[in-house]
Amino acid sequence: MPGRAPALIGRHRECAALDRLLADARSERGQVLVLRGEAGIGKSALLEYVNAQARGFRVARAAGVESEQVMAYAGLHQLCAPFLDRLDRLPEPQRDALGTAFGLNAGARPTRFLIGLAVLTLLADVAEEQPLLCLVDDVQWLDRMSEVVLAFVARRLLAERIVVVFALRETGRELDLAGLPELPIGGLGEAESDALLDSVVKGPVDGRVRDRIIAEAHGNPLALLELPRAWTAADGFGQPGAVPLAGRIEQCFVQQLAPLPADTRRLLLIAAAEPLGDATLLWAAAGRLGLGADPAAAAEATGLIEFGRRIRFRHPLVRSAVYRSAPARDRQDVHRALADVTDPGRDPDRRAWHRAQATVSPDEDVAADLERSAGRARARGGLVAAAAFLEQAALLTPEPARRADRELAAAAVKRDAGALDEALGLLDSAEAGPPDAGRAAEAGRLRGQIAFDQRRGGDAARLLLCAAERLVPLDANRARETFLEALAAALWAGADRDGLAAAASSARAAPPAPVPPRAVDLVLDALATRLTDGHRAAAPLLARALAAVRALDVEAEGAERVRWLLGNRAGGMIATEAADFAAARDFAARQVQLARDAGALVQLQFALNFLGVNELLAGELTAAASSAEEDRVIAEVTGNAPVGYAAMLLEAFRGREARAAELFEDTARQASARGQLRLVTFADYGRAVLYNGLGRHDAALAAAHRVFDQDVVGVQGLVTTELAEAASRTGDETQLRAAAARSAEREAAGTVEARGLDARVRALCSTGTGAEAGYRESIACLEGTALRVDLARSHLLYGEWLRREGRRVDARAQLHTAHEQLSAMGLTAFADRARRELQATGETARKRTAEPTGELTAQEFQIARLAADGYSNPEIGTRLFLSPRTVEWHLRKIFTKLGISSRRQLRDTALAGA
Repeated sequence: MPGRAPALIGRHRECAALDRLLADARSERGQVLVLRGEAGIGKSALLEYVNAQARGFRVARAAGVESEQVMAYAGLHQLCAPFLDRLDRLPEPQRDALGTAFGLNAGARPTRFLIGLAVLTLLADVAEEQPLLCLVDDVQWLDRMSEVVLAFVARRLLAERIVVVFALRETGRELDLAGLPELPIGGLGEAESDALLDSVVKGPVDGRVRDRIIAEAHGNPLALLELPRAWTAADGFGQPGAVPLAGRIEQCFVQQLAPLPADTRRLLLIAAAEPLGDATLLWAAAGRLGLGADPAAAAEATGLIEFGRRIRFRHPLVRSAVYRSAPARDRQDVHRALADVTDPGRDPDRRAWHRAQATVSPDEDVAADLERSAGRARARGGLVAAAAFLEQAALLTPEPARRADRELAAAAVKRDAGALDEALGLLDSAEAGPPDAGRAAEAGRLRGQIAFDQRRGGDAARLLLCAAERLVPLDANRARETFLEALAAALWAGADRDGLAAAASSARAAPPAPVPPRAVDLVLDALATRLTDGHRAAAPLLARALAAVRALDVEAEGAERVRWLLGNRAGGMIATEAADFAAARDFAARQVQLARDAGALVQLQFALNFLGVNELLAGELTAAASSAEEDRVIAEVTGNAPVGYAAMLLEAFRGREARAAELFEDTARQASARGQLRLVTFADYGRAVLYNGLGRHDAALAAAHRVFDQDVVGVQGLVTTELAEAASRTGDETQLRAAAARSAEREAAGTVEARGLDARVRALCSTGTGAEAGYRESIACLEGTALRVDLARSHLLYGEWLRREGRRVDARAQLHTAHEQLSAMGLTAFADRARRELQATGETARKRTAEPTGELTAQEFQIARLAADGYSNPEIGTRLFLSPRTVEWHLRKIFTKLGISSRRQLRDTALAGA
C-alpha cells in the first residue's frame, strides 16, 4: 500500500508533476506521463515516489524484462492479473479477447485493438470503485504486444480516474508511446550530486576522488551510489569514458559479483534467467543443479537481490550484469534446468523458450517445440511473439528446406503483425534456401501482398501477377485467387489502361475455373472481361458474379475470404460497375459487420468508406458522416491515414466548397505520395459532384473529364452522369455524346438504376418530347431504388428544363419536389440550385436553416447518433474505442449543447434513424 513519500534529492519539479497527475485523476480526468531517461537516472525512484503519494488509489504494476520480450502479453498480464476476477463484467467480445490473449480460454484470434479496448474497460471498471494508479517500469523491455496495448489504453484515457506512468530508458527503437505527454529526467545538479554522495559515502574522501566520482556520474543518481564501490586509492576508476555510463554502472555490479562463491553466482544466474521472479521455479532449478539454500544468504548479503515469494533484483542493471557476465556454458545449463522444471502443460511456451536458450546446435525437436509455441501465440493474437518463435525455430532447424519453409511462415506472420521490413528480410532468407517451386511462388505472392500493404500498388500488381503465373502449374485455384489480387492491386493503384489490359489478359489466360466455379472465379472472369472487352461484354458475367457473392456463406468460405470478396476491391467494385446499388449497399453492410466482428480495423476502414459512399448515394448524409467519423477514429487509434472516400464525397454533397477543396487537395497529395492513384481519381469525381451542385459546370466538366477518360472500373458509371450534366450546361456536345454512348453501354446491365440514370443522360442529350420522356422515365425508374440523391437530381434537372421551355407552372412542381428532397437530405448546394430556379419562376422557397446538431464536434455527433439509435454506452465505447465512462462524459456535453436532458429527447432529434 502507498505510504510516506521518500525524500528525493533534486527532484522537486518531477515530484510536483506527479502530484498534479494524482490530483487531476481524483477530479475524474485521466492522466498519462512518460518518464524518459538513461539507466540509473532515477525513473524507478520517481515511480516509488508516486506510489507512496497515491493515498486512496489502488495500484497496479508491471515491468519489462529484457529476456521476456518474446512472451506475448507478459507485461500486460502483470498489470491486469489482480483484476482478472472482473473479466465477467466486460462485454462478451472483450471478455473473450482478453481471456484468449492470456490463455485463460480458447477462442478466435483477437486483435490488439480489441484487447486494448478490453484492458481499457477493465481498468475503467476498477477505477469506478477507487482511483487507479498504473506504474509500468522499463517499457523498453516490454514484449511488443503489451507495449502496443498499453499505449492504446494511454491514448484513450479521458474521464477515467486513472493515472498511467511509464518509465523507459532511451533506445534506438521507436516505441508506441511517442506523442504521449513526456517528462525527460536529467541528471542532478552539482550541489544535489554532492548531497546524494554525502548520504551514502561515510567517512572522509580524498577531494580528487570525490571530484572524479561526481564528474564521472554526470548527475546520475545510481552512478553516484555505485561508482564509489569501484574506486581504488591508486587509480580511481580506470580509463574515463572507455564505456558508456550504463556500462560502467553495470561493471560496478560485475565487480561486486566477482568475489562471490561459484554457487552463489550460479543461484543469481538462475534468478536472472527466470524472468517471472518465480521462487518455486528458482528453487526447483537450483535443486536440479545441486544448489541448496546456503548460497541465498550470501547473495542477499550483497544487497543486489531479495528472495521472497517473488525474486527482485535491486536494479535491472544488476540482472543484466549477472546474466551477461556469466559464461555461455553456465547460461545454457541454467536454461536447461529451468526448462526441465517448467510445467509443459501449464507453461509450454516458456519451457520452449528456455529449451531454445539452452541449445547451441540445430535441433529439430526444439525447433518443432518453438513452432508449436508460435501457433499458440498466433491464436492468442501475439503475432510478434509468433514470428519470433518461428524465426528462432528456423535458426534451430537442421534440414535446409524445412528451415526455409519456417522462414517463409515467419515472414507471413511478420507481415500480419505489420513488421513489413522484417518480413522482407525473412523472405530473402527463405528464397536463399534449396530451390522449390511452390515456396518460390508463395514467397512472390507474399512480396506482392507486402508491396500492397506498403501502398506500392504498381509493384504489388507486378509481383502478384508473376506469383500467379508461377502458381498456375502448381495450384490452379490458388493461381486464380492470386490473379484476382493482382487485378485488384492494379485497379487500386490506378494503373493505366494498357497496364490493366495486360494484367487482365494474363488473368484470362489462367487455368479454367473449377466446376462449379467459386465466387472468386466468377469475380475474376467478370473483372478480366470488363478490362479487356468492355462493359457490354462483361455485363452477363458481372450479374453471375454478383449472384455468387450474394450467396457466400461465412462458415463454408471463411470470414476472411468472404470479407475480401464482399469488399470494394472485388464484389463491391463489380456491384457498382453493374449499377446494382442494392447489392453494393448490402455487400458494404456485411463487410462492415464481418470486419467489426473480427476486429480487422484496416479492413473496417475500407468497409466503412464503401458503406459511406453508398449511404451518400442514398441521401443518408447523417449515416455517411457517422461512417466517415469512425474511419477517422480508427485511423487515430491505428496510426494509419483515414481512407477518406466517404469524407470527401460527404463534403461534396454538402456543397461546402472551401472544406471540400481542402480535403480533395490534401487527400490527393497524400494518396499520390503513397501510390493510391484510385483515390486521386475519386477526388476528381468528388470535385465533379461539388461543382455541379454549385452550378460551376465548367469546373465540374474538367474534373469529370479527367475521370471519364480513364474508364475507371466501379467509378465510371457514377462519373458519366456528372460529365453529362456538366457538358449539357456548358454546351460541350462532344463530351455529351461520349457520355451518352458510355451510359447506353451501361444500361445493358439491365438494373432499374442503370435504366434510370441512362434515361436522364438521354434527356440531357434530347429536346422536346424526347427530353421530357427521358426525365419522366428517369424519375419513374429511380423512385423504386435507394438512389434518392439521383432521384432528387432528376426532378431538379427536369424542373430546370421545364423552366427553360417556358412551362413555369409545371417547372414549379418539379422544383418544389427537388428542393424538399434535397433540403431534407442536407444537399445544400443542390437545394440552393432548386431554390434559385424556383425564384426564377416567380415562386419562393425558404432556405433551410442549419440544424442545432451543427454545434457538435465530429466525435460528439457520432456518439449522439449511436445513442439516438439505441446503442448503450458500452456498445458505443466498443465502436469508438472509448470507455463507457468517457461516453457518458461526452453525452453530458452533448445534452448541454442540444438543450436536452435525456436519451429519449435525443431520439426525437434529426440524429436518430439516419
